[in-house]
Amino acid sequence: MPELPEVETTIRGLRKTAVGLTIKDVWTDLKTKDKRQRDAVANPKYFLLFKKEVLNKKIVSVERRAKNILINLSGGKTILIHLKMTGHLLFNNKDKFVHLLFTLSGRNYLAFSDIRKFGKITLLDPEGKQASYGAGTKTNYFAHLGPEPLDKDFTWQKLKERLSKKPQGKIKIVLMDQSLLSGIGNIYSDEILWQSLVNPERKVKDIKDEGFKKIFESLQSILKKSISLGGDSMSDYINLFGKKGKFQLCHNAYRRTGEKCGKKGCKGIILRKIINGRSAHFCSIHQK
Repeated sequence: MPELPEVETTIRGLRKTAVGLTIKDVWTDLKTKDKRQRDAVANPKYFLLFKKEVLNKKIVSVERRAKNILINLSGGKTILIHLKMTGHLLFNNKDKFVHLLFTLSGRNYLAFSDIRKFGKITLLDPEGKQASYGAGTKTNYFAHLGPEPLDKDFTWQKLKERLSKKPQGKIKIVLMDQSLLSGIGNIYSDEILWQSLVNPERKVKDIKDEGFKKIFESLQSILKKSISLGGDSMSDYINLFGKKGKFQLCHNAYRRTGEKCGKKGCKGIILRKIINGRSAHFCSIHQK
């Protein structure tokens, strides 16, 4: 699943290409009777409402909240896109897995491609909700999400405070808990813990301040590095122009099972272990 750097890469591309364009038409071949998708374009009845609401609206800004892409429209409503497992957006580009297409002004188009069709696209209404996020978006849709790890006011103390809400939890799993911290998944939790010398099975309550500081520093540096490299394309992710990111070339732990640890002076081997149903990759020696 695309994580924070991949979604951030996508929204930065959208800001350069789609902002200022108007939605002239919308097409989809998605059709489902799954009640969990009743408020998504995959539901044919909802799609008709969605199409009516977005036609002839201008894209005024694009934002990210956790792993959600937010396309803010004139009139105040917001298109929310969650890429899920295999989704990606393409600008003026298509592949055989395109299941939703926005025709835009100036002969441009924005396509949503998703091999497994798990992605979600819906419309957020700015009226009548309590919590708010972003320009023109007032909704409780994000009320369950933790803070953004790259926000300027996010500190190691804040990280400790958030993760310590689950003191008995194993750090690998707690780092990926979106209610505590937004945007971190399997790839970056493995890389963060490898760099910060922390074993993924350590309980949060057993981590000292120095450990939280190292986790915070690793989190910041790794996420920023991945964004600068266009995200991670170990699996399906590609950017708006069909190009792969390059962070997968920098992995020290994720999917390196059986390889020698790359930390200088370390003689460990990268192991893979299932922790609470999630796969963790870590060094057998230097991660304590």
